[in-house]
Amino acid sequence: MFAQIEKLGSSAIAWFEELGRFALFLNSVVWSIFSRPLGFADLVKQIAFIGAGSMPIILLSSLFTGMVLALQFYAVMVDFGAVELMGAAVSKSLIQELGPVMTALMVIARVGSATCAEIAIMRNEQQFDALTCMAISPYRFIMAPRLLAAVISIPLLTAFYNLIGIFGGYVVGVYLKGLSGAAYMQTISDTITWSDLKMSFIKSVIFAIIIIWIAMGKGFFVHLEKGVSDAEAVGRVTTKAVVVSAIVMLFADYIVSSFLI
Repeated sequence: MFAQIEKLGSSAIAWFEELGRFALFLNSVVWSIFSRPLGFADLVKQIAFIGAGSMPIILLSSLFTGMVLALQFYAVMVDFGAVELMGAAVSKSLIQELGPVMTALMVIARVGSATCAEIAIMRNEQQFDALTCMAISPYRFIMAPRLLAAVISIPLLTAFYNLIGIFGGYVVGVYLKGLSGAAYMQTISDTITWSDLKMSFIKSVIFAIIIIWIAMGKGFFVHLEKGVSDAEAVGRVTTKAVVVSAIVMLFADYIVSSFLI
C-alpha cells in the first residue's frame, strides 16, 4: 500500500516538474520574441511550412466536413420542416466549433509532429549547445519564429476551413438536395454574428499557442526521457506531443466555449 502511495506521489511530483519546465520554456520563448534580431527570413519560412504547406489538407478536409454536416443536418431538419435553416446550422457549427478544432487537429498531425521530431533531433545532435556556445539564443533563433508563425498561420487556416466547409454544405444542400441557394446564404447572413467570428479567432490563436508550445517543449526536453535515447526517444516524444497537444487543445476548447457561449 505504501509503495503505491509513494509511486503516486512520485508521479505527481514528476508531472508538476514537467509543467514547471514547460511554463519556463514558454516564458523564455515569448520574451525572446521581443529581442533583436528576430529572424524575419526564418519567420517567413515557418509561415510557409505551417500555413501554405497545410492548405491542401485543410481545403480537402474542410470540404468533406461541410458536406457531411449538410447531409446530417438535412436528415434531421427534413423531419421538422426546417431544411431552410441548414445554411445557418452548417455555418454556425463550423465557425464556432468544428472549424477551429478540426484545423488544430490537422495542424497537430502535420506540423506538431514534424516540429517536435525536428527539435528533438537538434537536441540529440547538441545543436542547441552549439548555439549557446556561440552566444546565440536558441529560443530566439529556433523557437520564436515557429511560435509567431503558428499564431499567424493557424487563424488564417481556420478561416479557410470555415469558408470551404460552408461551400461544401452549399454544394450538398443546393445541388444534391434541391434547396434554394439564396435562402442558404441568407440564413447564414442572418445568423452569423461578430461574436461567432470572434470565438473562432480566439480559439484558433489559443490552439496555435498550445500546439506549437507542446511540440517544441517535448522536443526540447527529449534528453530527459527516461529509459530511451536517440531515435527511440525522438519517436516517443513525438507521439507524446501529438497526443498531449490534442488533449490539451480539446480541454482548452471546452474552457473557451464555456466562457464565450
